[in-house]
Amino acid sequence: MHDDRSIVEHRLRRVLTERVKPAVRSRPLPMTIEKWEVPGEPVPVAEGLSAGYERAAAGQPWGPAWGTTWFRVTGRVPDEWRGRTVEAVIDLGFDRQMPGFQCEGLVYRPDGEAVKALNPFNDWVRIGSPAEGGEEVLLYVEAASNPVLAGQTPTYEGDRLTASADPLYRVERVDLVVFEAEVWELVQDLEVLGSLMYELAESDARRWEILRAVERALDAVDLADVAGTAARARAELTGVLASPANASAHRVSAVGHAHIDSAWLWPLRETVRKVARTCSNMVALLDTHPDFVFAMSQAQQLAWIKEHRPEVFAKVREKIENGQFVPVGGMWVESDTNMVGGEAMTRQFLYGKKFFLDEFGIETKEVWLPDSFGYTAAMPQLVKLSGSKWFLTQKISWSQSNRFPHHTFWWEGIDGTRVFTHFPPVDTYNCDLGGAQLAHAARNYREKGRASRSLAPFGWGDGGGGPTREMLARAERLRDLEGSPRVTVERPSAFFAKAEAEYPDAPVWAGELYLELHRGTYTSQAKTKQGNRHSESLLREAELWSATAAVRIPGFPYPYDDLERIWKTVLLHQFHDILPGSSIAWVHREARDTYARVREELGGITAAAQRALAGEGSSQVTFNSAPHARRSIPAGGAAVPPPRTSDPVTAVSLEAGGYALANGLLRIVVDARGLVVSAYDVGAGREAVAPGGAANLLQIHPDFPNMWDAWDVDAFYRHNVTDLVEADSVTLTESTDDRAVVTVARSFGDSTAVQRLTLRSGAKVLDIETDVDWHEAEKFLKAAFPLDVKADRSAAETQFGHVFRATHTNTSWEAAKFEICAHRWIQVEEPGWGAAIVNDSTYGHDVTRTVREDGGQTTTVRLSLLRAPRYPDPATDQGAHRLRFALAPGATVVDAVREGHWINLPERTVRGAGTPVGPLVTSDDARVVVEAVKLAEDRGGDVIVRLYEAAGGRASTTLTPGFPVTSVTATDLLERPLADSPAYELDEDGSLEVALRPFQILTLRLARESVSRRSPGSSASGR
Repeated sequence: MHDDRSIVEHRLRRVLTERVKPAVRSRPLPMTIEKWEVPGEPVPVAEGLSAGYERAAAGQPWGPAWGTTWFRVTGRVPDEWRGRTVEAVIDLGFDRQMPGFQCEGLVYRPDGEAVKALNPFNDWVRIGSPAEGGEEVLLYVEAASNPVLAGQTPTYEGDRLTASADPLYRVERVDLVVFEAEVWELVQDLEVLGSLMYELAESDARRWEILRAVERALDAVDLADVAGTAARARAELTGVLASPANASAHRVSAVGHAHIDSAWLWPLRETVRKVARTCSNMVALLDTHPDFVFAMSQAQQLAWIKEHRPEVFAKVREKIENGQFVPVGGMWVESDTNMVGGEAMTRQFLYGKKFFLDEFGIETKEVWLPDSFGYTAAMPQLVKLSGSKWFLTQKISWSQSNRFPHHTFWWEGIDGTRVFTHFPPVDTYNCDLGGAQLAHAARNYREKGRASRSLAPFGWGDGGGGPTREMLARAERLRDLEGSPRVTVERPSAFFAKAEAEYPDAPVWAGELYLELHRGTYTSQAKTKQGNRHSESLLREAELWSATAAVRIPGFPYPYDDLERIWKTVLLHQFHDILPGSSIAWVHREARDTYARVREELGGITAAAQRALAGEGSSQVTFNSAPHARRSIPAGGAAVPPPRTSDPVTAVSLEAGGYALANGLLRIVVDARGLVVSAYDVGAGREAVAPGGAANLLQIHPDFPNMWDAWDVDAFYRHNVTDLVEADSVTLTESTDDRAVVTVARSFGDSTAVQRLTLRSGAKVLDIETDVDWHEAEKFLKAAFPLDVKADRSAAETQFGHVFRATHTNTSWEAAKFEICAHRWIQVEEPGWGAAIVNDSTYGHDVTRTVREDGGQTTTVRLSLLRAPRYPDPATDQGAHRLRFALAPGATVVDAVREGHWINLPERTVRGAGTPVGPLVTSDDARVVVEAVKLAEDRGGDVIVRLYEAAGGRASTTLTPGFPVTSVTATDLLERPLADSPAYELDEDGSLEVALRPFQILTLRLARESVSRRSPGSSASGR
């Protein structure tokens, strides 16, 4: 019996591959081929159509890396094909193993209308069904010769500036063929039944029933006349295809999808073309399959085709209006969620959902993030405040150590908000609806006995063509088929509504969804990460001071358009392969240039507002953009700084070498090696540095993960470490009453580091500015701070709060978090005292504990500064970097929040009249942080204030506006009134009392007197 089964299965594979599938396309007739190689970047369609073409032929090489070649193909349908279905087969030289990671094409008619894309599993264009016979065929193909970079081998092909000019591809065939529909249907029958048969147990009678039917079908096929006998063969399969699924069969909601990374192994400009190709393919498929549903996330991608390919966008809009093409996700891009700042995350939802509302009148309800590298515990609250209610991810299936315990669950965030979440058990966002994947989904599903349904996103992604007609044929056959899950093609919202109704008491997962993989993304491409952090800070400043000027100075123009455009640029670069540093060199080179332009433009916007607010004069007016007062300058205000009243800074040379610095709050000792061997908290009488330890210790590790160079850091990197304790020089380079600076220079490998350790008057932090000229390969640079603290957990800033993570490794879940993400600060403490490390652009950290010989415990906090992976960018992080961080002895969480903002939002001084500039709003509780101050998106002139509770406990604050306010309304992230919000009453002095629960985010609209604005119920979209 076993041998009999193997014979039939082998026979099926061979007959399908060698006889039946080739017979789908009969009577091949070569077409005439001409080509035009574009001498640079892609050109408009009209230019491609009118170019001068030269003769070409099948088998001819074409396309250097990142090039564009236009093909013109012509032919004539033979008269005798009248009444037959005719297609053009255009194979550009595809590798069927790698859809989305190679050459691609988009087919046009002579009038410039996009027809559909060409991909490895989508290499056809319908000419006539039926054909008239005798018609002339003229098609144009815009072909992209993108290099294959998915092999994880270091290569310089990832940038057009360093890529080879040699042709990469050969045209395989360009033919007119007769499409044999009945043979194609036979292929679908056999593939569905064959793939189902392989997955059924040997003891299952259904397996043998299918096998015998397949055997009869193969017997019925005349291999010399497949087309003539296909119907006879299909008749042998009718019975097994008609047998209905069991009542208990798992239910799969199949959602057409084409996951497209907004940049990765291709630059942003190529993603614009990938989106146009994919959308053209999907429109064509939706035309012929009215029950097909295609879901597309990332508002940015639809905005691209609206801007660059309006004719494609018009077709997409039509399909959205009839409900076939479904926008999902509600974010500007599928962003990273670990490193994106809190306010930036709100703008991902604001601008993403606003686009869908403005363009299509659609309120997206599901947040669609299948591929990001872990998910912040702040996300559930943000999802709810955006007006969404469901969350989908897939990437957690990639975790190395621990299998996630749920597929459908309630995800609880740091503030207690819960969002209904699904994690598809099919374990891919590029499902092909084959038997193996569907069987895996059913077997893998963790909710058996409690719930019965899951979602499967199907289609080739990344420009691979999206769903295919073959996938839809499988879905049709699997709608109700014995032995298989039931498959229904439907919208994501339909799945979520059914799943939530079926399983309202799903289990709860509290805290972050930590991906036990890709931990190196917290550090790779330091300049990209620095550009993001600095841009977020600069946007805060630009909005704050522009809003202040617009409220205080009649006629001052608030730069709505400029700020929205810049925000969208920054949001785009938070995509989950840009900000994490996992894209090719071209992407990060362009990102560096983009961030430089953003910095310049935002600097100009801020300076214009500050000059207007400062007025005319010669006084030095200092602006404080931070949400906490500093040097008697209020948060969000400006003033001429008062004379210094804090103790002066002293610096003393030590006999053994090094220096002792003091300012009345801290005493710092830097030894002859340039290491911090003491950081004494004077007020607490407490030493921060562990006995025998040295802080600000730079350490080098080898860094060669098992795979995914830019993405991964494997735990074994810690097995070897080199402490950088040799100094070229240790020098006191500045010593005044205001500050003392010790400069330390080091050389190591092919690199150098110069650090400036600064103690300032009145500061309770030691600032460390590090210039590294980095020329290492496959190395990892850390900065270690061994602290005399017994801490069972660390607190790391995340969006609008912080997360606690264990410093021990009691379980495999805790051990897996050997590299963690923090935003502006990370803090450890024992009851009564703690310490923090703050930074201006670092995200990767690790925290470990050791027991000393004296019985005490050392908690070592390390910042991950630089890496040097070689794939996909072989020059990752090479060159000069400036990194800033600071040690804050005695810091509580609230102190860390304040110091983290201060290091990211430096004071700015402008010459002016010297009159103080009062803040637009103040909070009298340091636990309540004002995250953003801006004017309302509807441009009515009202002020939007976003604040949050930062300490993790309940807080009440008196919020005092600095301008006349007529009413206060709580809103969602799109600045629409919240239905369940408490009413806010203004006191006689114009202030109001605000109470917040732990980590609550609160957005308030402060209505101004005498401004023209829309009705209170208007949304950010104007709908």
